[in-house]
Amino acid sequence: MTEELKNTPIADFDWDAYENGETQSAKSREELTRTYDESLNTVKDKEVIEGTIIALNKREAVVNIGYKSDGIIPMNEFRYNPDIKVGDTVEVFVENPEDKKGQLVLSHRKARAARSWDRINQALENDEIIKGFIKCRTKGGMIVDVFGIEAFLPGSQIDVKPIRDYDMFVGKTMEFKVVKINPEFKNVVVSHKALIEAELEQQKREIIAKLEKGQVLEGTVKNITSYGVFIDLGGVDGLIHITDLSWGRVSHPEEVVQLDQKLNVVILDFDDEKKRIALGLKQLQPHPWDAIADTLKVGDKVKGKVVVMADYGAFVEVATGVEGLIHVSEMSWSQHLRSAQDFMKVGDEVEAVILTLDREDRKMSLGIKQLKKDPWEDIEVRYPVGSKHTAKVRNFTNFGVFVEIEEGVDGLIHISDLSWTKKVKHPSEFTQIGADIEVMVLEIDKDNRRLSLGHKQLEENPWDVFETIFTVGSVHQGTIVEMLDKGAVVQLPYGVEGFATPKHLVKEDGSQAKVDEKLDFKVIEFNKDSKRIILSHSRIFEDAGKAERTEARKAKRAASRPAREEAPMLTTPVEKTTLGDIEALAALKEKLSGKA
Repeated sequence: MTEELKNTPIADFDWDAYENGETQSAKSREELTRTYDESLNTVKDKEVIEGTIIALNKREAVVNIGYKSDGIIPMNEFRYNPDIKVGDTVEVFVENPEDKKGQLVLSHRKARAARSWDRINQALENDEIIKGFIKCRTKGGMIVDVFGIEAFLPGSQIDVKPIRDYDMFVGKTMEFKVVKINPEFKNVVVSHKALIEAELEQQKREIIAKLEKGQVLEGTVKNITSYGVFIDLGGVDGLIHITDLSWGRVSHPEEVVQLDQKLNVVILDFDDEKKRIALGLKQLQPHPWDAIADTLKVGDKVKGKVVVMADYGAFVEVATGVEGLIHVSEMSWSQHLRSAQDFMKVGDEVEAVILTLDREDRKMSLGIKQLKKDPWEDIEVRYPVGSKHTAKVRNFTNFGVFVEIEEGVDGLIHISDLSWTKKVKHPSEFTQIGADIEVMVLEIDKDNRRLSLGHKQLEENPWDVFETIFTVGSVHQGTIVEMLDKGAVVQLPYGVEGFATPKHLVKEDGSQAKVDEKLDFKVIEFNKDSKRIILSHSRIFEDAGKAERTEARKAKRAASRPAREEAPMLTTPVEKTTLGDIEALAALKEKLSGKA
């Protein structure tokens, strides 16, 4: 049947035209042209259609869309898909069916952009996995080309583990999921981490199901924080708290581990619901207290390093993980309250004596003052009663001055033992904290570790001499230095003070004496034991008046007696001391003036 068809003549063949050399008639040419045109796709300008890649090289791809000519597209428009190959179907945008050179102009990028938002929304709605090309870094993450749209890939969404080098991802094509779209601002957020979280979640469940407390696993240091270290156990993370890194003190985990380090850890605890795993590193080593020598005992000397300071003391590491406390009271024989920072600081190498040792509770107390001799052991020999020393003023109270002769040897100077002549109301009037002061040991209280000291005892008691000078009835010039409710304080010669009540401050004209006024005063009372001199100004003119009246009465009686009975009249002048009247007084003045 096929042969018959081949030999059947064409019924309407134009033999005349064939004889004239015309192979086709005008009519058949038009039909052939029409048939050819109908066999090609009809393309329109600015239209998105599909084409097939028929050739590829490093710079460009040749795409056939069924048009009379093929289009050429630069390969950089396909960089988001490095696996593209000949035969793949791609979308293209017809920019121009025929340019000046008769070339079909196509764009894959514009085709993707034209339909990108529909695809992006579809991918989000259907939870699809899409491919994207990471173009560059940006603040907080990366810029990804997805369907021709620039999407944002946050740094936290690149991987399940922290990324330290973002640049290593630039130029790579990766799979993503669309996690957020903002149509108003045309923002798209994608995640690579979301693709692997589901798989990791399954791995976590499988790993946690097999976990047991005390189990030892190998892990990799994933992240280091100030409070601990996160370990990747192969799909699930665990945390080694800083206190579980080492038996010794650790200021920061970086002192013990480093990133990407592989190490063995032990499972301390885990939470099935929250999937939290607590790990330990130090637990793989025996406790340092168990390794302490059995021969170590109370009274032994040990050396160590100060690791922690507090106001109340210092913690000293005598071996890795083995610490002892030196309380501030064991740092010095001194009884003064001081801070431990006054004696040492973190990092100091110190030697100490073991005071207590409790292996069961793993506690040790140490002391450094025990390295020195207790100054109170032979206190009677070094500071006997009556000995003189130089001390430093440490503190004041209303009743005296606390001083320190040497470290650990303290004493009290009672306020009454500061001066023979001056009435001290508060020790701050006499000296100041930190000043040196000469003292004499008056009494030793070894049990309470306290000395009774005196300052005025370094000089002879001037009241023995004052007793001969300020006799009752003697008159001396004085200056009122202070007025009180009960009377006035009067400054007398030789630095001694007296006291006069208001009624004894009335002057001869009836007025009252005032501060800074110089007047003559008569001694009406002297008490050496209480160091008290009571004075009176008014008594001077009162006594003088009495003496005059007495003399007048005597003269009157004498005049009435016979001349033979007359006797010479004796007068008793008022006794008044002046400087230089007696050699002893002059010597005392010179002595007191020199010591003032």
